[in-house]
Amino acid sequence: MDYPDTDYWPAPAKLNLMLRVVGRRSDGYHLLQTVFRFIDFSDQLRFELRGDGQICRKAGNQQVPESEDLIVRAARLLQRVTGVSQGVDISIEKKIPAGGGLGGGSSDAATVLMVLNRLWDVDLPLDQLAGIGLELGADVPVFLKGHSAWAEGVGEQLTAIQLPEAWYLVLIPGCHVTTADVFRDPELTRNAPRTTIRDFLAGGQVNDCLPVVLKHYPEVADAFSWLSKFAKARLTGTGSCIFAEFDSETAAYEVLSEMPDRFKGFVAKGIDHSPLMQRLAS
Repeated sequence: MDYPDTDYWPAPAKLNLMLRVVGRRSDGYHLLQTVFRFIDFSDQLRFELRGDGQICRKAGNQQVPESEDLIVRAARLLQRVTGVSQGVDISIEKKIPAGGGLGGGSSDAATVLMVLNRLWDVDLPLDQLAGIGLELGADVPVFLKGHSAWAEGVGEQLTAIQLPEAWYLVLIPGCHVTTADVFRDPELTRNAPRTTIRDFLAGGQVNDCLPVVLKHYPEVADAFSWLSKFAKARLTGTGSCIFAEFDSETAAYEVLSEMPDRFKGFVAKGIDHSPLMQRLAS
């Protein structure tokens, strides 16, 4: 379904340009340093308010039970926290692959929170929304804040950064990587030395989860090996998607044109501000 501009709300994908696992909290959550960058590749959501308090998914990912879908959970959580009596029908066109490390579920949840905060006339401040979003996932706050960011903690301590213009070729190997499995792996580095924004900008773009994912997911290893022939291949987050950075759209598409049929892929531009915020401002 293609929604007109006045009818849909974007939920953009992100890339993790680096990811260090620098420790572990007493509750088992891992402490991270990472860089989030938005790209111009989005899911699209549509909302129709209803007066009976029901929250229903009218179209979306049928492989996920409605009660477990983050868009439904986000709406119900906001409804419960605020005591809103209204309901909503939510339709979603999924473009961002699940388990790819592109943040699709978290971005969808953030769009639900931001849009219903307005449509339901709740008007919670952004920091409070971010706190609600954190209950749904560690990546949700960055999508609520809406700008590329250096992140620490479990990913919720955000510092806005400006990044150079770049284009990215993203490969989708066709497998689903589960974050929990990656973080449970005994071979995962959990005590990497802390780094800095300056070190990152100078080329320190390691993803500590890459060795674990390559070892257990041959499809990802295949994509990584192929893309490495053309540019520096990287893993985004704890997902399956492999990406490389290019100086121009033309250069990225030239490599995409040689992509084997066993992969799916797309080219996207890096953006420092979420299109959701631009939509809300308009």
